[in-house]
Amino acid sequence: MRALALLFLLLPSAALAHGGAAHDAWRPEPWAAVPLLLLAGLYALGFARLWRRAEQGRGALRRGALLFAAGWSVLAGSVASPLHQAGEHSFTLHMIEHELIMLPAALLLVLARPGPVLLWAFPAGGRQALAGAARGAGPLWDLLSLPVAATLLQSAAMWIWHMPPLFDRALRGEGWHVAQHLSFLLTALLFWWAMAHGRAGRQGYGLAAFCLFVTSLVGGALGALMAFSTSPWYSGYAALGMTPMGLSPAEDQQLAGLVMWIPGGVFHAAAALWFLYQWLKASEVPHAVAAH
Repeated sequence: MRALALLFLLLPSAALAHGGAAHDAWRPEPWAAVPLLLLAGLYALGFARLWRRAEQGRGALRRGALLFAAGWSVLAGSVASPLHQAGEHSFTLHMIEHELIMLPAALLLVLARPGPVLLWAFPAGGRQALAGAARGAGPLWDLLSLPVAATLLQSAAMWIWHMPPLFDRALRGEGWHVAQHLSFLLTALLFWWAMAHGRAGRQGYGLAAFCLFVTSLVGGALGALMAFSTSPWYSGYAALGMTPMGLSPAEDQQLAGLVMWIPGGVFHAAAALWFLYQWLKASEVPHAVAAH
């Protein structure tokens, strides 16, 4: 409880930890800022072109844009804000950054279905070439986007990157850090796509609920191991000593484990319950038909 209270009381000061000044903390790194700005620019251009051509369906286009803006904002807020810089000094804040990337940001971007809008940012020749490449990659995509495959890939990324040797390497090297965040984002996008846009109907809803419950257990198990560990796993954070929030490396890791275990588990469990509800609704239709 002491660690949890300190997190909320001292989060603003921790956000300024990098360089000790706000203007340093608000300076996003090029590896994050450039792709984010490019993605936003492409979406804005594609949206403008589609909006001019859309006589009907503007409502769906507007909803997609709002979802994309929300997902992009969460993603930008996690990797290009003071939170990212403060994560260099606190594993808890680093974990919050990862959770924002893999949960709300990835889900919102998937729900936005940005593919067609992004495609319209390119000239006609470019759209044809990209569409052809997508068709060529179709069999591989069909395999990777199976719910079970996507669940295994995301779970593997989560566990492998949190192994001490690889996590410490990501803390020391910017290239490894970028690869870590990119793998979290890509596997999360794949996972949420498989859940949200996978096979519809009773079997699809049931499988999505099962995969989400499994994911909540997988992430929860890793978080619980961190939360109950009495010694820090990562030498990079252990060498820093006390965090800006006044936590020891062990306490910082325990709180990070709780962040992964409880909010992360609740997020996946809530999504699983939604799909379970859809499964129950779909189950009522055959019974209703049979009753008549």
